[in-house]
Amino acid sequence: MTLAILDARQWQQTVDLRSGRPADANGPLVPMVGEVLGRHPFPGDRDDASNAWVTDTALDFVRHYDPGFAFLSYSQQYYSSRYGALPPEVRRAYVDNAFAEAARFARESGMTTVLVGTGELVPAADAIDLEDLDGLAVSSNWCAHYAGIYNPSRRDLERLSRHPHITRVVSKKDILEQFGGGPDDGSRLPDHMAVAARGCYFKGTSLRRLVMIPEPSDVIPVSQNLGPAPTILDIRPRLLDLLAAGNRVALAIIEGVGCSEFPAPYTTCENGKDWLRYEPGDAQFLAISTGRHPIFQHNGGYRYYLDDGERKPYPFSGYFKELPDGVIGKAYPGRSIAVGNRSMFMHVCTGCDVTCECFARNLYNQGLMAVLFRQDKAVS
Repeated sequence: MTLAILDARQWQQTVDLRSGRPADANGPLVPMVGEVLGRHPFPGDRDDASNAWVTDTALDFVRHYDPGFAFLSYSQQYYSSRYGALPPEVRRAYVDNAFAEAARFARESGMTTVLVGTGELVPAADAIDLEDLDGLAVSSNWCAHYAGIYNPSRRDLERLSRHPHITRVVSKKDILEQFGGGPDDGSRLPDHMAVAARGCYFKGTSLRRLVMIPEPSDVIPVSQNLGPAPTILDIRPRLLDLLAAGNRVALAIIEGVGCSEFPAPYTTCENGKDWLRYEPGDAQFLAISTGRHPIFQHNGGYRYYLDDGERKPYPFSGYFKELPDGVIGKAYPGRSIAVGNRSMFMHVCTGCDVTCECFARNLYNQGLMAVLFRQDKAVS
């Protein structure tokens, strides 16, 4: 059983991560993790102290668990820009703060800290409304640039191909061919995927107004201490090489930051393949963590409501009904932690021994959640 600890300030509950039901708080790491959560209440996604919370909490885990690998996500500047009209000097201060917090973690932990930016943000210019199609269009609040099209009519495909804010429409057959899929890999793919133009986005169900959206960028910046990584898929093997050489390593994801705001020196890596460019979200995190393109399982056009229901497993893991295989935390045999102001992604996309994340939905702060995947390493 994998345990999760929910913390809502002065109240904690231990649950079975898969079922979501209360569970006995057993294991050598449970008391320590509960105490760390109690010392670091989450200030909120867009709060000025949000990125400092990541560093403070991660350093607390470093002191009490001594990991060889840490996966961190600094996201305050991304959420603040996505949903708020920031003056340029405020945006600059938020980005500077994210890098300062990552540097503070590196300095105080002594870990080699690799920085990765997730790409540029651009103004949200035009919303694409697909409600009047004959077929079904599915878009996600987490993904601005891709929408799934199901059972489209010939009229639908003709209209989409002429739409001024859509750059292309890709069939399931073409996706399988481009990404090396077999006959069994298409069950979660839509019949077609529509791709939005730069600055445009598909309307989701969120009532919050988008101000900035991911570009998404052709390349993303990576600090030079990682070494050469030509594509986003090469980040994981380079990290594992550094760890295998005996280095204590941290990966810090700086969300919503591209090459124009990333401090030198840095290199760049390709942020996707062919027409697919990742924006901050589950697919980009999984591409980094697994070293594989996750488009067959995780794409902006999947009908996630098919997986929802009263008995859905992993109720605290968003729309995920199973945890992805091959994540970096499971590949590294030493102790590992993940901390970030990103709900769900820290435990779903990293698989580290101990993960800690904000428990927030649609920017509403509901506390914290920690997941304990491996307690056996605490006594090794």
